[in-house]
Amino acid sequence: MSNDPITPLFAHRPRQYQIRVGGRLSPGWSEWFDGLAITATENDETLITGWVADQSALQGLLKKVRDLGLPLLSVNPVEPTAPDTSATAHDSSSPKE
Repeated sequence: MSNDPITPLFAHRPRQYQIRVGGRLSPGWSEWFDGLAITATENDETLITGWVADQSALQGLLKKVRDLGLPLLSVNPVEPTAPDTSATAHDSSSPKE
């Protein structure tokens, strides 16, 4: 048995996420959230969606949610339906398939 921590294969590669928070943010917050898409829903929630470089970058986004005092409702990986050419959060490269 090894003393090395187990690192999931996806921990160090770009992945698309959807972060759902309570409250409404305008699309103008996109730049502050590293270029991720900001979408307000009809039930006073906001979806923050896009490519995130790795787990460290995801933690940075969650800290921003915390710093705004927004209730974190969910964080879910999203399976892309088509290749994405946009930049990832905290990284200027697009995901490699």
